[in-house]
Amino acid sequence: MRDIALRLPSDLLSAFALLTRLPLPDHRGTAAASAWAWPLVGAVLGAMGAALAAGALWLGVTPGVAAVLVLAAGAMLTGALHEDGLSDTADGLFGGWTRERRLEIMKDSRVGSYGVLALVLATLARWSALTAVLVHTSQGNGPWAALIAAGALSRAPMGLTMALLPNARGEGLSHATGRPSAATALAGLALATGIAVALTGWTAVPMVFVTLAVTLWLAVTALRRIGGQTGDILGANQQLAEIACLAVLSARG
Repeated sequence: MRDIALRLPSDLLSAFALLTRLPLPDHRGTAAASAWAWPLVGAVLGAMGAALAAGALWLGVTPGVAAVLVLAAGAMLTGALHEDGLSDTADGLFGGWTRERRLEIMKDSRVGSYGVLALVLATLARWSALTAVLVHTSQGNGPWAALIAAGALSRAPMGLTMALLPNARGEGLSHATGRPSAATALAGLALATGIAVALTGWTAVPMVFVTLAVTLWLAVTALRRIGGQTGDILGANQQLAEIACLAVLSARG
């Protein structure tokens, strides 16, 4: 316990430095060990988005416009790190015929048709689900519980994927980050699940289920097509998990 307590500040700083563009000291050397804390980063980002949405709704902004503001703020806070991963993943996994070509495409900074389509569809899905969530919560306690829970749960799968799959390229951000242990990845999932249960009750059960389902699908697809995971795969994982969580929350009514 003492070792964990001593490591806590370092892990938190590492997690925020890796997953956000907040003005923090570069402390990514222990990034793999900090994977358990990635859901906490998601929870904080979710809280920031909820604060923005609550303020916008209070000022009379429509839920649709408030959802746009939340998505834009999230992209700025993360440097669109996950959105970039989603577009590169779509281009690479579905635009190449060999493992080598797929990895080459994913490394290319240019965005192809699959990447553009993935970004458009994912943004539409997030916006529509988030708008529904804001409509549902505007008459209640606000969007706090929903956005914090979705933010936390959508970051947990990245650690799981890194622990389960080898790095496919042997270089890049994912490789430099290292590979968290299974215990670290599971601790992150447990933490995210605990946050979701505390905030959304039984709704957390289908949220966790769909999050794990999309994570498994993407992990199997990545393993078959490129032999493992990359930073782009992890970014796509977060985006798909967030869509899944918001879809469940929007259907809650």
